[in-house]
Amino acid sequence: MCSSLTYPPEQQKIAYQQFLQQFPTYKTTQTLTTLRQTDYKRLDEQKQIYLDYTGGGLYAESQLDKHFAMLRNHVFGNPHSINPTSLAMTNLVEETRDHVLRYFNAGDDYICIFTPNASGALKHIGESYPFAPGSRYVLTFDNHNSVNGIREFVKSKGARFTYLPLTTPDLRIDRAQLEAVLDSINPDYPHLFAYPAQSNFSGVKHPLEYVTLARDKGWDVLLDAAAFVPTSRLDLQAVQPDFVTMSFYKMFGYPTGIGALLMHKRVFGKMTRPWFAGGTVNFASVQGQGYYLTPTEAAFEDGTVNYLSIPAVTIGLEHLESIGMAVIGERVRCLTGWLLENLYALKHGNGRPMTRIYGPINTHMRGGTITLNLYDPEERLLNYYRIEELATHEGISLRTGCFCNPGAGEIAEGLTAEDMKTGITRGDMTLPRFVKLMQERGNNKSAGAVRISVGLATNFADVYQLMRFIASFRDQHHLNIGKVTFDIENCRIVRDEA
Repeated sequence: MCSSLTYPPEQQKIAYQQFLQQFPTYKTTQTLTTLRQTDYKRLDEQKQIYLDYTGGGLYAESQLDKHFAMLRNHVFGNPHSINPTSLAMTNLVEETRDHVLRYFNAGDDYICIFTPNASGALKHIGESYPFAPGSRYVLTFDNHNSVNGIREFVKSKGARFTYLPLTTPDLRIDRAQLEAVLDSINPDYPHLFAYPAQSNFSGVKHPLEYVTLARDKGWDVLLDAAAFVPTSRLDLQAVQPDFVTMSFYKMFGYPTGIGALLMHKRVFGKMTRPWFAGGTVNFASVQGQGYYLTPTEAAFEDGTVNYLSIPAVTIGLEHLESIGMAVIGERVRCLTGWLLENLYALKHGNGRPMTRIYGPINTHMRGGTITLNLYDPEERLLNYYRIEELATHEGISLRTGCFCNPGAGEIAEGLTAEDMKTGITRGDMTLPRFVKLMQERGNNKSAGAVRISVGLATNFADVYQLMRFIASFRDQHHLNIGKVTFDIENCRIVRDEA
């Protein structure tokens, strides 16, 4: 195959001019072009093509400079005290909490609970929501595993859960079925509806109006905003879910290890924590064998928060605010649109398509995540792990697998309940073993794919070089692209030493 990085620069210049004619509003995002040359210059210096923004955002150098200057010039202590270093840290933590609420225009309606990540926020909801016999938990097929995992709390409390299917091929929520399910509840019990504002699998933006639709029918609503907020504005006065979950590293890269649960005050009182920890109680006794949880967000912040990193969240939000979410969103839209059109147009010499894109093939109600598989001229699946491995040789960072969203992948690939039960009942199943099982059954189905995601530091050169790389598989047979030299078990790379 040709290297994706060996094409003459003249071709890229011509392609760029054609791109600008097709997407003229890209010129309005020049702020990001400047930042690419300053705050993100390490990408070009190290010849890195980063296309995994749904996996994690990239931090700006200025974010690090501001945070480290803060740490160098002050003395900070654990915020659980009134000594000078503790008070200084408490003030910064609370300023960050207030900034998060202002950023999402939450007003006085929400509290902000700091968590290790979006998954930690979702675990709080699952273990504390008052599920009971008679309650329903409804979630879409298109959900992260951390949302899927809440069903285990549901089962343990005697409640029921129901999955809502997606339409094909766009992988959108079936509104008619959604309304039918939302109408079929006993209003005497609490019920929770969960869905992502944006799919981390297909990039589909599911309508935020579903929040109001469900609430008007008596449901509480969990909105997973982790994939949405890095490139889109979430206004919590315009739409008011009961719970919003996110990870800040998805938005601006640094710091990792901090997420948030934005909880509407109307549901705070109905949440019941199954335990208490340091920092969550106003009073606890060993001999009295009792405790009183704090009546604020601290009731959910177990132990000591990541206090030295939390102020970096304010710095990251200010970085996004200085750019403007509209600018970020428009750049992502232009680059995604160009990629979709060019990926969809790829053909082998015999006229058969090279790619299968999962989800919409235009930018209407979708973000910068594109998930696809590649096929050879005989329509045999090209091993996506091998695609990732070859991309790595070219300095291209993309992601492969099921992206912790098995439901969307099952629908996209046409996997049946029988297929999935076959995998589950085999025992000790992993994604690579399941893919092999599907291939052995001769149905050419895949349980995973290649995911490309653009973000605020992506430029045209990145997506152009990616296209050259993918185009290099034209007329390549699935047996001729080489074998995978590593295996992935439970998201860990294990080198094959044989």
